[in-house]
Amino acid sequence: MSDAVRLTRLPNGLTVVSETMPRVETVSFGAYVAAGTRHEDAAENGVSHFLEHMAFKGTERRDAAAIAREIENVGGHLNAYTARENTAYYCKVLKEDLPLAADIIGDILTHSTFVPEELERERGVILQEIGQANDTPDDVIFDHFQATAFLNQPMGRPTLGTEEVIRRMERGALTGYMRRHYGPERMVVAAAGAVEHEALLELVRRHFADLPQVSPPPPEPARYVGGEFREMRDLDQVHIVLGFPGVAYRDPLHYPMLLLSTLLGGGMSSRLFQEIRERRGLVYSIYSYAHPFVDGGIFGIYAGTGEKEAEELVPVTLEELRKVQRDVTQEELDRAKAQLRASLLMSLESTGSRVEQLARQLQVHGRVIPVEETKARIAAVTVGQVQEAAARAFRAKPTLAVLGPATRVPALPEIAARLAA
Repeated sequence: MSDAVRLTRLPNGLTVVSETMPRVETVSFGAYVAAGTRHEDAAENGVSHFLEHMAFKGTERRDAAAIAREIENVGGHLNAYTARENTAYYCKVLKEDLPLAADIIGDILTHSTFVPEELERERGVILQEIGQANDTPDDVIFDHFQATAFLNQPMGRPTLGTEEVIRRMERGALTGYMRRHYGPERMVVAAAGAVEHEALLELVRRHFADLPQVSPPPPEPARYVGGEFREMRDLDQVHIVLGFPGVAYRDPLHYPMLLLSTLLGGGMSSRLFQEIRERRGLVYSIYSYAHPFVDGGIFGIYAGTGEKEAEELVPVTLEELRKVQRDVTQEELDRAKAQLRASLLMSLESTGSRVEQLARQLQVHGRVIPVEETKARIAAVTVGQVQEAAARAFRAKPTLAVLGPATRVPALPEIAARLAA
């Protein structure tokens, strides 16, 4: 951990971390809760996201308009997001306005009122958000893919929830979920930029003092299942996600898997982009991604193509997945390493990216990982390890999600047979 990074664990279990960045005039501040979609019961799917919305709708001291007005009066930005393993509340302000940022985020996490009128209004907003996602095929396809890969389990449920569950969700579901999960042991408060650690500690002690002690049960383990989802829909394009089990953050193949995704479908020089878009003109968009979890992961490939073009696209993609298991050059691995390393270093120029990274590393690894250590791990990956990562992923049962005019997309058994040939 560098000298600029300071870490304190308060007596109540709350972790506070800061990183001082010289020559910046701003600070990013956030509270990161280790509770997300995978921590929900089926009957409350979407409660994490609903709660994230409601946190900005009024506290004992501020109504929704006052929350927005106070942060924007100083030119700050306040936002939040819900993911499968965590929920984040964060803002960026000028350095002199950090006390206000800590006050507002502490207030919404400890004294939100969940006024019934606001709850009903926000219920309508979320239903509109779900409707918008359902009308966006290159968005909703990933929900279908996740649900198929992790069938009938929390890791496969949609982050937004379903219309049915959101329509009947009551105020008690939100307050109960918050009481069960939003405790100091489940939270990291982080700041990066023009920040002094001791001053930050004083603000956190003052504004986060009312967090309840919690002891929620561990989430259900993620169990990759695989399978096929297919929905015929009258669209100009067919949207395809083909995926496989990935690896967890702490898996020895974590960095080889990230580099595999980079060289396979991570940029304009990647194999899939060059072969499928540049040489054959079959797609506008094609890419791959490796998404780790605490206890597993997912590797996915997305393509949007025409109905006729899909007949050629899928076999070509599968051939690339077979080839990468036995043929990776040092040159393309070095290029992928440069891309991954540059992405890491460029992100560190942003206070927002740094604060996010601090919190994630503490919640996943229990420590802040020095940049030099990450760079060394990337540099140490070998061609053999990338091929091992490819074999581990692509020899497993695939997951296929297809939405649109899918008449020429092969069925899952044919895809599995081609990969195994």
